[in-house]
Amino acid sequence: MTTASKSSGISFHHPIAFWLGCALITLGVFSHGPMLAMGAHMHYHLAGMPMDTTMLVGMALIPLGLALSIYGLMPRFAQMRESMQSVHDHAWFHIADRVPLNREHWTLVIVLIVALAIDVMKPATLGFVIPGMTVEYEITKQTAAKLALWALIGTTVGSVVWGRLGDLFGRRAAVLLSALMFMATAICGAMPSFEWNLAMCFLMGASAGGLLPIAFTLMAEAIPAAHRGWLLVALGGVGTSAGYLAAAGAAALLEPVFSWRSLWLLNLPTGAIILLLNHWIPESPRFLASQGLENEARAVLLKFSGAHTAGEARAAIERDADTAPGAPEIDAPLGRGGLRALLRGRQAGITWGLIVCGLGWGLANFGFVLWLPVNLVQLGIDAKATSTLLAGSAVLALPGIGLVVWLYHRWSAVRTLVLFIALSALALLVFCALATFEVRSAAAVTTATVALLVSTSGVIAMLIPYAAEIYPVHCRGTGAGLIAASSKFGGILGAGLGVAGFFEHFALSAVLIALPLAISGGMLLRRGIETRGIRLEDIQARLARSAAASPPT
Repeated sequence: MTTASKSSGISFHHPIAFWLGCALITLGVFSHGPMLAMGAHMHYHLAGMPMDTTMLVGMALIPLGLALSIYGLMPRFAQMRESMQSVHDHAWFHIADRVPLNREHWTLVIVLIVALAIDVMKPATLGFVIPGMTVEYEITKQTAAKLALWALIGTTVGSVVWGRLGDLFGRRAAVLLSALMFMATAICGAMPSFEWNLAMCFLMGASAGGLLPIAFTLMAEAIPAAHRGWLLVALGGVGTSAGYLAAAGAAALLEPVFSWRSLWLLNLPTGAIILLLNHWIPESPRFLASQGLENEARAVLLKFSGAHTAGEARAAIERDADTAPGAPEIDAPLGRGGLRALLRGRQAGITWGLIVCGLGWGLANFGFVLWLPVNLVQLGIDAKATSTLLAGSAVLALPGIGLVVWLYHRWSAVRTLVLFIALSALALLVFCALATFEVRSAAAVTTATVALLVSTSGVIAMLIPYAAEIYPVHCRGTGAGLIAASSKFGGILGAGLGVAGFFEHFALSAVLIALPLAISGGMLLRRGIETRGIRLEDIQARLARSAAASPPT
């Protein structure tokens, strides 16, 4: 077992295969260097150039390296179960949920913020890549827009696939798989044809969409209950902002010198950063326990318990025996299953509420908001003032995330989510009224715009973190991935409706998007479960009681 494996509480199936695969992926990317060097005197203009033998060999090495690495990082659960001594003692989860935040927790938080920033950076780069790509490949803006569409489709598919992989093979394996895919798609920076960029963009989107829900799932299962909610929401806010800043900074520094291709090539070093951080990425103790690997789960919990030895942790368990008896068996009252269990089981009411919310948010963010500059001109705001208004509103949305974190932590998780869903729907209805009654008030338009951006930012900041809290451990990754996918699918619908001219009907589009948001808010108000400061196992117990009292139809 390698040092990295010991620190994670779980071993790779074959470390040599994993690192050999990483080396092959890196070699495959570097094999594209000669072609890049040939285009240096033309500002790296490679469109139409034939692929040489070195490049073709490199492209063959990458899938081989991926296959080896994936084989290497798959956990050997069966072998680990055979060698372990099973002791059914879940009081350790009580101790882990009752301790204050310590160095191990903050290390995990920092590592996941870095990983999430790298994750967000990938799709955010598209906006900086498309202009240069349009010129070099001599394609129209409509054709270039396919890049964003394929990336969105990739994030939608990847959210579900990676979520399921995280439930089957572990959260850590899914995170490292995304890093490998980031490294592999760096070859997009040397592709001489636009079609290859589309294929690589889909794969990049899949890995980026997959890492997001897995990062939230891992944090939800490792952070003490008292701090879990606000740290999950803060992780999303800080990671997202850092990712966009990193994309903008890279574009400003690298694109003028090395062209748009350098932004794709960054996938190699940024993916490698996540791999290098794998020593500080533990496997989820709750996932390990759900697989019957209780010794491994206990080893990870010991790190997070604040105790220096197992004896100290045992003493803490005995002290708290009266106030914190053993936690319920992980998933004991729950059945196995994937998407079917989420959509038709006891989580169905919450799942459908979150899915409808994700679709509504995607339509609002990737549809209504994108077309807002055009429609605001119709409300009497000139084009220059519209840009200033939207920029100022986006800045005001940042402290709004602080309010979301505070309410989520101090008031209520589910009610805060419902509140911001309602505010989003209300802001859309205000736009409908402004358009219907032809109100030409800059103050009213400004207020509605700020309210919409602040409220929708709050919704997405809470949506996936809440999903990562309410699902049982055996399908938590799948559930979080499904909800993340719903928001991306809403974006695909929004983009398609925009092309069809739907958002030219300003008032009608505002009402029709407000409707699913309002419906989702009502569904979550009725079926949502409070998670603030509550242990994950106790959330499942509440959910079981709620489902028994009002079974799904």
